[in-house]
This record gives sequence, structure tokens and C-alpha cells, in this order.
Amino acid sequence: ITLVILVGLFLVQHKGVAAIGRVFGPVMLVWFAVLGLLGIVGIVDQPAILTAANPFRALDFMSHAGWHVSFVMLGAAFLAVTGGEAMYADLGHFGALPIRIAWFVLVLPALVLNYFGQGALLIAAPDALENPFFRLCPDWGHLPLIALATMATIIASQAIISGVFSLTQQSIQLGFLPAMRIVQTARDERGQIYVPAVNWLLAMATLTAVVVFGSSDALAGAYGIAVSMLMGITTLLAALIAIRWGYNPVLVFAVNGFFLAIDLVFFAANSVKILEGGWFPLVLAGLVAVMMLTWKKGIELVEEARAALRLPEDVFLASLQHRDLLRLPGTAAFLSAAQRGIPLHLSRFVERNHALMERILIITALYEETPIVPKDQRAHVTILAPDFYRVILRYGFMEEASIPEGLACAVEARHLPPHVLDDMTIFVGHETIIPRRDKRGMAPWRENLFAFMQRNAERTGAFFGVPTRQVVEVGTEIEI
Repeated sequence: ITLVILVGLFLVQHKGVAAIGRVFGPVMLVWFAVLGLLGIVGIVDQPAILTAANPFRALDFMSHAGWHVSFVMLGAAFLAVTGGEAMYADLGHFGALPIRIAWFVLVLPALVLNYFGQGALLIAAPDALENPFFRLCPDWGHLPLIALATMATIIASQAIISGVFSLTQQSIQLGFLPAMRIVQTARDERGQIYVPAVNWLLAMATLTAVVVFGSSDALAGAYGIAVSMLMGITTLLAALIAIRWGYNPVLVFAVNGFFLAIDLVFFAANSVKILEGGWFPLVLAGLVAVMMLTWKKGIELVEEARAALRLPEDVFLASLQHRDLLRLPGTAAFLSAAQRGIPLHLSRFVERNHALMERILIITALYEETPIVPKDQRAHVTILAPDFYRVILRYGFMEEASIPEGLACAVEARHLPPHVLDDMTIFVGHETIIPRRDKRGMAPWRENLFAFMQRNAERTGAFFGVPTRQVVEVGTEIEI
């Protein structure tokens, strides 16, 4: 049943969640309300459970149970707070305030009440240990509660999948993953996207986990390791950002160090489960990290190779004065990864064809470390020569870069004359990566991995929203 539900969930991703998303909120409201009510029923029956809020009871337990049992218990208790970290994946969509309100007003109170209710039930009926959650509910409510829990789990899974799509898009735009096909599933919602390659890779990993582990109990070790590491990494990144924003380093180290110490204790408690499933998220994280770091380093090596071959603007413009070039009608736009110099495919086009369009644009699209760049700051245009322009387009990491939209912004701001966009052909450089045999670049297996990723990446023109009929690719071989 689990496999069927998961396959169905991944199959409908390409349709987007705009239509079914309207029921997400009401279902989750009902879910948390039911959690809270079930907990209250248990607490009313055994109000003594409320003393569990006293931290000294935990210290008393640890003093009697010994450090080994207490350490294992920390790993088990940690699963009670997992799920909260997933809210950060959607932080860019909703902002901090709605998530804080949802957490403190609804989610946290409902969870605390339900866990207290389960504890109260175990005081009254220790034999309920096998499944205290469903034992809180009367027999007649078991089937409706199973249906509601299944719907809530599907919705939570959808939130994770949508978050993975968003994080993948941002990783691509920040240069840590190759360009992939990204589909907008809603016309009026920028965040509603679908990434086919990621969807099916995630589907394979999820289905594999279900088959290999067989039960949620067996997956507990994997989940605990993943979430405890995630919280520790988040604390470290928050400290780095706080220092970058100018906060007092002593204060940053004191506050984040306090939380990091707690995170590390929970990670250590969960680390005893590495052989019981904790290895699974570590292997997945290692594979993804290798791919991201390889791509980032490979892009840097490719740019170094391009820079060595790229002509400065003044040298190229001077060389045009001494060439008998055929001037072709229309506009040629050359996409470039650099903000300076002449793109390789432009100099190669002139060298091999002895011709050039009447109007030339060199276009570079950059992603900033801000979510959104205002349209009036989208385009910066420099005139290199008559009818020869360099256009820098800037986008936020939550935006989808579009060359046609960026050029339209440049014309609207009067940085470019409207006639420049008439009869435009867009030239895109297509590099074939050849791994070096020397040790100047990366290890051979990493260079081959980078070459494989580069060959299978989304074409530059399609990634930047350029109509196919306008694109011409110019090939270049580059050694790294």
C-alpha cells in the first residue's frame, strides 16, 4: 500500500499542487485539532502526566537509568521533534511570520498535548505500549483516524517534495548543480515548480528506502541521523550568516554555540544507530555533496580555461578594424558566463565565418544572493562600440532567469533601443569537456563525472527561456 501511494504521489507531481493544494490547509487543521483533542482525553484521565513538563523528572530518570540507557533514550526522544526542520524548506515561499504563527499557535501545542496524552495512557494501561497513538482513539474512530493520518502524511510528503524542487532550483542558480529542466506548474505562483529529473531520482531513493527498511521503526535510525545532522548544520550556517551580517562574533558564538552543543548531544545519541539505518542518509548526503562540489569545481576550471582563451574587448574591437567583414542584417546576441572579455563563440564565429551581424549584444545572466531583484534593477547596459552592447541581467535566487524578459526590461528602461531586438539570433557556446591527463585539475574520476553531468545538463538556451528557433550553438572543446 505504501509503495502504491508513493508511486501515485510522484506520478502527479508534473500536474502541480495548485488544485489539490486548496485542501492541504483544512486537512492539516483537522489533523492537528484531532491530535490535540486525543491528547486532552488522555490527560484528563491521568492529569499526573503534566508533571512530565518538569525537567527535574528527566534528570531523575537519567540518574537512575545510567548514562548508557539515558543516551539511547535521547536518540529515541529526539524523534518527537523531527518534522519541524522541514518547515525551513518552505521559508522562502511563506516568510518567517506565517511559519512562526503556525508552529507556536497550532502545531507545537497539538503535538505536546498528544504526546502527553500518550504518556497518560501508558500510565493507566502499560499494555498500550505497542501503539499508544491509536489506542488513544475509541475503536469506532480507528479507520477514520488511519485515513486522516494517511492524508496528513501525503501532505507532509508533498511539502518535502516541493521543498526539494525549490532547493534544487536555488542550487542550480547558485552554481552547485548543472542546469535542469524546470517546469512552472502555475501561471500565477512563482514557487510552483516541477523538476522532472529530481522527481524521479527522489522517487527511486524513497521507494528503495521503503523496500530495504520495510517499516517505519527500521527507518527511525536513518531519520534521527538525518535530522540531527541537519539541525547542527543549520546552526553552523546561521552563525556564519550572522557574522557576515555584522553581529558581534562573541555573541554569535555564545548563542549558536549553546544550540550547537544541544544539537551535537542529540547527534551523538543518534549516532549509535548508524548500523541500524543511519548509514542510509549519510550515503545519500555523501553522493549529493560529491556531485555538487564536483560541479562547482568543474565550473571554476572551465571558467579558468575560458579566461585564458577569451580576448579583451579592446583587442577584439581593434581587430575588427583590420578585417574585411561581411555585415549581416539583424542582431546577434551571444550568451556569456563572464562580465568581461569576448565570449569564445563570438570570436570563433568571426574567425571562421568572416562575418558579423549589424548589431551585437553580449548577454550575461547573474544570480544574486537575494530572493528577488526588482525589475528596474534587472538590466545594466554598457555600450562597447556603436551597435555593440554588453548587457548584464540580474536575478534573485527565487526567480527564473529569462533572457527575453530581461531584454524587454532593458528596452523598457531605455537602456537599449527597441530596434535592437528585431530579427535577433541568439548564439550559445556549447563546450565539450575533455579531462586532462595531468594533475592540474581534479582527480580523473571527478573530471569524468563533471563531463558526464555537463553532457546531460539542460541546454543553456532552454534554461534561459530562449525560443528554440532563435538559438544557434557554437561548439568548443575545453580541457580541464
